[in-house]
Amino acid sequence: MKYVVADSHCDALLKLWEQPLRNFQHSKEIDANYERLIQGNVKVQFFAIFVEPWIKQDQKFQVVLEQVDHFYNQVLTQPRMKHIKSWQEINDIQPNEIGAVLTLEGVDAIGDDLNKLSILRHLGVLSVGLTWNQANLAADGIGEDRGAGITSFGKEIVHFVNENQMLTDVSHLSVAGFWDVIELAHKPIASHSNAKRLCNHRRNLADDQIKALIKKDGYIGIVFHPLFLAHNGHASISHIIEQIDYFCSLGAANHIGFGSDFDGIPSYVSGLEHSGHFYQLGEELEKKFSSSFLEKLFYKNIKHFLIT
Repeated sequence: MKYVVADSHCDALLKLWEQPLRNFQHSKEIDANYERLIQGNVKVQFFAIFVEPWIKQDQKFQVVLEQVDHFYNQVLTQPRMKHIKSWQEINDIQPNEIGAVLTLEGVDAIGDDLNKLSILRHLGVLSVGLTWNQANLAADGIGEDRGAGITSFGKEIVHFVNENQMLTDVSHLSVAGFWDVIELAHKPIASHSNAKRLCNHRRNLADDQIKALIKKDGYIGIVFHPLFLAHNGHASISHIIEQIDYFCSLGAANHIGFGSDFDGIPSYVSGLEHSGHFYQLGEELEKKFSSSFLEKLFYKNIKHFLIT
């Protein structure tokens, strides 16, 4: 793989938490394990903290801390992993290093306590999604029938995120919540979402949302979940190419990259079953796109977004 890669979403920490005996270095059950990140020439990997909705509220923050512990004890102990604690540190990643970014997917675990988010910032969390699919004290998720926007507490969180040079992730938010965040957030990101015009799934973005992210100088990570790529759930790399073409047609050529959702998806794009297969994706995309564009798509777009 001649292109270095940035991936704005994976759930490897959830798999490590579910089965602590799994080994991040080489466990085949982990799509984005260390050896596969090297194989795919991944330069920056975002690692999401995600707490399953069935966890009792008074236990959720403990689960968050346990996943942070796995990040420190399994991910960062690998010889080439570098913990990215501020965006400028991306400039300091050496040729043989992989930058590891810690993110939070849904703020359920902090309840109504902003101090808990402050603790997570000190531990290295650099991106925050207000919700998963359900509602919490900050906002409604995309799966909530009510479809409300963000709450007063949610606005406090976005202000905290802004003040601490973090990203606000809109990928799982309700439509109303998306527009609230677009108005408030300094650095909005859709870490793993596709274009709804091509695949009408609730998790994908409508054209006006995509254009709003472009206008806000935000970023969108094209996701590899087959259900977000093809109506029948049977997706190939050609579906990813269609997404790239469509985003570019809306003016997003400098605002897109990849947010694989590896380790968070139950099925795979044919030929793209784990992080080591980024090289196969690159080979297919080279048949269609220029090298200069692919350099932006795989890495330079998100690097520009993060450090400017």
